[in-house]
Amino acid sequence: MKLTTSTEWIANFLTRDPPRSKSLVMTIFGDTIAPHGGTVWLGSLIELLAPFGVNDRLLRTSVFRLAQEGWLVANRDGRRSSYAILPGAQTRFERANRRIYAPLTAHWDGSWTLLLSASGSIDAPERAALRKELLWEGYAMIAPGIFGHPASNTEVLEELLARTGLQGKLFVCSASALPGVSSRPLQDLVVDGWDLSGVVNGYIDFIDAFAPLLSMLDKGAPLDEQEAFVIRTLLIHAYRRVQLHDPMLPIELLPNPWPGAGAYELARSLYRHTHAGAERYIVATLRREDEQAPAADAAFFKRFGGL
Repeated sequence: MKLTTSTEWIANFLTRDPPRSKSLVMTIFGDTIAPHGGTVWLGSLIELLAPFGVNDRLLRTSVFRLAQEGWLVANRDGRRSSYAILPGAQTRFERANRRIYAPLTAHWDGSWTLLLSASGSIDAPERAALRKELLWEGYAMIAPGIFGHPASNTEVLEELLARTGLQGKLFVCSASALPGVSSRPLQDLVVDGWDLSGVVNGYIDFIDAFAPLLSMLDKGAPLDEQEAFVIRTLLIHAYRRVQLHDPMLPIELLPNPWPGAGAYELARSLYRHTHAGAERYIVATLRREDEQAPAADAAFFKRFGGL
């Protein structure tokens, strides 16, 4: 079916791949609410979710569960409720945002960061928590008890160890090939540690879904402010769903061609098409319940290398 307008594209996308309400709420808090102070009245949130077919009941269930999971906190003012990003979750939102909106610039210096847990140094619950956090950050278990990554961020790793209570309990080191010794190339650890096929297919599907929309907008297809907001949200929701499974390997260790590069350029182009109209819609919606709702902060305009 050939789609000729953004309205048709939105309707087709929501029919073919409707986002789950809880996951969509997370996308909206990260992409929309965080730049506007991190807090939103429930009525405004209901209004923002309505164009996606998320009703009041589904939304209330979603924010309740996210509050239980430590992402959001609820506040009451008389008969009104608001939801805010929990201070303890703010760092995780910021890390996710850096991954989503930052250019692909990681290069490999030939070394790997390795985390080793000696026998008995951590208990089973700590090991499970560590595994979950490291996999989310793109690390691979390259041998029993050993996690590794070729482009580790020291600051992020230290914050992760602090959050899981494992500072001082693991061996953390940088490893490189030993000159003069015959060994497998360290690049082979990528093949052993990661199956990138799912990420590759995810990026290809993302490009297939959103490239026709970019073509329409490049040709001057009309776009009202609500449609700009819906497209921007669906764009980041779909991109985030793939990108947060991407281990963010250095450019030199990625398959060539790497569809993640094309997906990033596509996301950046569509975001630049839609961000201004979407912002006008967002601010108008937020200020119907709070006249003092702030405009987007300065960091917002640095997304995707600058808007």
